Amino acid sequence: MDFKTKIGLGTVQFGTNYGISNVNGQTIGNEVEDILDSALRLGVKVIDTAAAYGEAEKVIGHFDIGRFKVVSKFMPPNEYTSINSLLQQSLDKLKIDSLYGFLAHRPMQLLHHPEQWNDLLKLKNEGKIKKIGFSLNAPEEIDLLMNKGFVPDLIQVPFNYFDNRFENSMLALKERGCEIHTRSTFLQGLFFLNPDDLKPFFKEVKPLIKNLQENYEYLASSLLAYSLEKEFIDKVIIGVETNNQLIQNINTLEKAKSLPKLNRVIEEKILNPSLWEK
Repeated sequence: MDFKTKIGLGTVQFGTNYGISNVNGQTIGNEVEDILDSALRLGVKVIDTAAAYGEAEKVIGHFDIGRFKVVSKFMPPNEYTSINSLLQQSLDKLKIDSLYGFLAHRPMQLLHHPEQWNDLLKLKNEGKIKKIGFSLNAPEEIDLLMNKGFVPDLIQVPFNYFDNRFENSMLALKERGCEIHTRSTFLQGLFFLNPDDLKPFFKEVKPLIKNLQENYEYLASSLLAYSLEKEFIDKVIIGVETNNQLIQNINTLEKAKSLPKLNRVIEEKILNPSLWEK
């Protein structure tokens, strides 16, 4: 299989200054255009974005993104908004008529507002969304949502060399026909930082990162291949700051050495960037 077709392009860097290893800041318009053109040329067909990614939807909406399958995510509606209005806001910014996927960015809110899931089903039936589902942060969220009868067409979860917390959930949902997207392939770039410069908070993984950097010439591609090789994963979403990063990560896939099995469990405080020490 051509693993390049399993790659999706994340866009958070296009709308905000994102990532622990980001030294370039928010990606500017001309660079975004180059990245989108290269993505298509290299076989990338999915764009992942979100209303919460700063100006990302608006930025990519300046370009012809109708050439891609676009997945976006919505924050919980408030008293002045609805699922329908949030979808329309995203479509207007993206300048397209429908989405491939529309995911709840805070899916636990659906437990308190099941009518919002019905709204999503209605929009799907109307053809404005092809697939509905969730962007998840913890495996236990899956059971809570499924127990309420919210069966997703598409989920997005964190997965990388350090983090396989969702593997069983992904396998189970895949059996039910759910499309599986993963993010955090590079853990916000943590894998690429100088281990000696990391705060004591990261002491658990400092030797692991150092070993990876010393032994894997094309570390980014090895990390990417680790996820791409999993048959139960349909798309691996990666973010890049520059066009050169995208091209290099993809073109060096064939040179990337396979990563060894990691025979240990990493603490969740390391796996979840929202828990990182500020």
